[in-house]
Amino acid sequence: MIKEVIVVEGRDDITAVKKAVDAEVIAVGGFGINKKVIDKIKEAQKRKGVIVFTDPDFAGEKIRRIIIKRVPGVKHAYISREEGTKDDDIGVENASVESIRRALENAKCKLTEKREEFTSRDMIYFKLSGHNDSKERREMLGKELGIGYGNASQFLSRLNSFGITKEEFIKGIKRIDKEK
Repeated sequence: MIKEVIVVEGRDDITAVKKAVDAEVIAVGGFGINKKVIDKIKEAQKRKGVIVFTDPDFAGEKIRRIIIKRVPGVKHAYISREEGTKDDDIGVENASVESIRRALENAKCKLTEKREEFTSRDMIYFKLSGHNDSKERREMLGKELGIGYGNASQFLSRLNSFGITKEEFIKGIKRIDKEK
């Protein structure tokens, strides 16, 4: 598993990267990059490190510059325009598995053992999955821990890959239980 969190532009990029490597991936949503997304990237940088992997076009470079300005110390992965072009469409989502792996290797990504601190059993026990208010609880806890909102599967993945400790998790649960 790649230690760093990979930041891409959109959902199709997430799919392409996850076909190539085992990693946590955040999509910025194109030019819609906002404070909430920047805060999530900052938290990922603090906990795990970040690799910015945007499209080899004007928009991708503009998004990369926005992130560089607000989140110091990120690493960068690049593909060429040729590697990312398919039918006049340019993007990471068009790159081959080999091109994506090579770009991430060139970014000097670190490999780590996949962490399984939290399980789906924890999600159910702490009412983050399978309960009427699970979505709201994940939203609140995600904000508290700085990992953002995700469906149950995404949230579990973030808990493990962002290096959240049991202690941080329990403190967060207690705070959201007080608020409710």
